[in-house]
This record gives sequence, C-alpha cells and structure tokens, in this order.
Amino acid sequence: MIRPLFALALLAVPAAGFAQAPQLTLEHRMLLRCSAAFAITANRQASGDAEALTYPALAARGREFFVRASARVMDEAGLDRTAIAQALEAEARDLVANSALAQVMPVCLSLLPPE
Repeated sequence: MIRPLFALALLAVPAAGFAQAPQLTLEHRMLLRCSAAFAITANRQASGDAEALTYPALAARGREFFVRASARVMDEAGLDRTAIAQALEAEARDLVANSALAQVMPVCLSLLPPE
C-alpha cells in the first residue's frame, strides 16, 4: 500500500521520458475560462436561447477574444493546439456542469474591448 504523502510526492515528479506539464497562471486560467464562456454563450445565442440573448452579441467579439486569448496562452505557457483545446474543453465542461456561466459572464464581459 502506498502511503498518501508518498503518493502525492510521486505525482509531483514527472515520469521518466515525459515533459513536465506546463503550469497555467491564474491569468491564463481566466482567459481560457472566459473564452469558453464566450463560446458557449455565442453558441446559445445562435440557437435563440433567451438567457444567452440577454448578453451582448458575442459571435464576432467573443470569437476575437477566444482567438487572441488562446494564442496568448499557447505562447506564454508553451501549449500546443491539442493541449489548448483540452484546456478550453475542460473549462467549458466545468462551466456547464457547475451552472457557473451566469456567474462568470459579468467579469468576462468586462475583458472585452469596447466596440
């Protein structure tokens, strides 16, 4: 049986032959979370979802934010396209699973540049 502290220590050491996973900063996580929030909302707006339509139209501005934020996180954190897609998907799943979209949208909308 592996003792809990030993197991945690093993998790902190990268496996031989594998690169250590890139560390995302809090700002990176926020950019990814807002990108996912904008993508979900834009999709729901396109489907005519009444709640999503209460937000500004995000098809163009949200997509621009998504592209710029993704490129920035990829560059700064050293992620490839697969890793950024997985990170974005994880954020989107978390937003939906925890019904957190309405909670993050006010903060995320403040990050959009003015029209």
